[in-house]
Amino acid sequence: MCGIIGYIGSKKASTILLKGLKNLEYRGYDSAGIATNHATGHIEVRKSVGKIEEIARRLNFESFEGNIGIAHTRWATHGAVTDENAHPHTDCEGKIAIVHNGIIENYRELREQLISKGHRFTSDTDSEVIAHLIEENLQYGFEDACMKAFDSLEGSYAVLALKEDEDKIVGARKDSPLVLGIAEHGVFLASDIPSFLEWTNKVVYLNNYDFIIAERGGVKVYNDGKEVSRHIDTVEWNVEEAKKGEFKHFMMKEMSEQAETIMRALQQDKNTVWDIVDEIKNAFGVFFVGCGSSYHACLAGSYLFSKVAKVHVNAVLASEFENYEHFLTDRTLVFAVSQSGETADILLAVRAAKRKESRVIGITNVVGSSLTMEGHALIMMNSGPEICVLSTKTYTSQVVLMTMLAYAVAGKYEDGLEKIGGLYLEVYNLTSRTMRDSLTTLAEILCDKWDIYLIGRGLQYTTALEAALKIKEVSYLHAEAFAGGELKHGPLALIEEGTPCIVFVSSENRSKILSNAEEVKSRGGYIIGVSSEQDDLFDFWIKVPEAEELNPIVQIIPMQVLAYELAVLRGLDPDKPRNLAKSVTVI
Repeated sequence: MCGIIGYIGSKKASTILLKGLKNLEYRGYDSAGIATNHATGHIEVRKSVGKIEEIARRLNFESFEGNIGIAHTRWATHGAVTDENAHPHTDCEGKIAIVHNGIIENYRELREQLISKGHRFTSDTDSEVIAHLIEENLQYGFEDACMKAFDSLEGSYAVLALKEDEDKIVGARKDSPLVLGIAEHGVFLASDIPSFLEWTNKVVYLNNYDFIIAERGGVKVYNDGKEVSRHIDTVEWNVEEAKKGEFKHFMMKEMSEQAETIMRALQQDKNTVWDIVDEIKNAFGVFFVGCGSSYHACLAGSYLFSKVAKVHVNAVLASEFENYEHFLTDRTLVFAVSQSGETADILLAVRAAKRKESRVIGITNVVGSSLTMEGHALIMMNSGPEICVLSTKTYTSQVVLMTMLAYAVAGKYEDGLEKIGGLYLEVYNLTSRTMRDSLTTLAEILCDKWDIYLIGRGLQYTTALEAALKIKEVSYLHAEAFAGGELKHGPLALIEEGTPCIVFVSSENRSKILSNAEEVKSRGGYIIGVSSEQDDLFDFWIKVPEAEELNPIVQIIPMQVLAYELAVLRGLDPDKPRNLAKSVTVI
């Protein structure tokens, strides 16, 4: 949920850490801080509440000396958003500093034990216990003290620790992301690759329970008390992909990349696809599991498999998956879908499936993430870095992968590739200036409304769900989606004069959904049609191509743009919506 980065090398640590924090701000932006180990042998910590750029300016981060340091950007879980609760945290004497991402489940018990031994706490966080645990065990030496401290923790953690007079960073990971970056001038330890991509594309993906000692001479990795080797990979992403370039916000940049990322999603090893097709055909029960936008992609997948492949699959929210565990067997196939590959609910679902010896196939965008290591097989989205907190290009990539698999199971793999490939120009045009200008006009109509309702049927219902999520995430307007046929079972009571209702129309459901729109219109609703054809019912028309099974892709892109324009008109930052973070690594 939070972002951490550490650096040890020949360059000034504070300059690198500050840039790395800015690159990680999508992981959390309540507060931030930096600790460096000075050449004089003491640790200096500065931290505060607010956006990274303003904190850095106010506290003069770049005046820090030393070329060893750790830094943190926070998304609050335990403890309010205060200066005291910001990371890094220190021990009683200020000789040890730590940063932590994750949740320490037994922190209350540990805190009480440490207080009884005379330790003084200055924050309300679960993370601070780590610094005091290390202090408590220093008689064994810094490295062993860290190992003993980490062994005491229950829950999830990626931790980096410094000690005065120690020329090293000690770290560990369990169920929270941590990767190494290897550059000529030094070593990085961070939550995500984009944090250090400006300096190196050489990465080491760490395993659960890896214990890391980073020194100027290199890195040692231990697991279960034994030194282990970890392979150095070269990532395909480049630094320009992780920058905004000419765009004002990452959200618009990433929406504009979808013509390309949809094509990249199709770049799968054919043998892997056919192996997965065989698993689907031979499975006794198939589950698509996801959270948020990924769940909506799973739900679209359930419709697509029914429509295209005549195969039943179950779409389940990851947070609810444990309630289905008693159905699982060694013949069950579970698709775990997560943009980051670190979503805590997804990883719990994966572990539930593995307890029942079910097969797990991960669908993710982040190489080296926990999901890539825990699944039995893997499909990569190939979307490149997605920095905006909202999923846009990764959502359409997930839908593309669901479509591709459905066509493959139906024995029409090449037909599916050709059909998806034919969307390139259509998708490109959906983020054109003409479309954006039209949606800006609509945003001006909607930006002062309290409620927006969205309706669809079949695949268009899943699009309505995803569109509502995008609007509420980024503009903070109440947006709610309904299946068109459900309106008369309650939701019509919400309609009054001028209430906006966005209606998703396809050639397959046109007459039924327009009948539902008529019900809203007759009660004073303002009808916004998303359709390939104009209709007299529409007060505002968003023209999209008719793409049949691929309508979920072409119809969601204008909704992404609309959500963006609403946020901008309302003076909000579309890249960093309040109370949300990119990788939800806690339950």
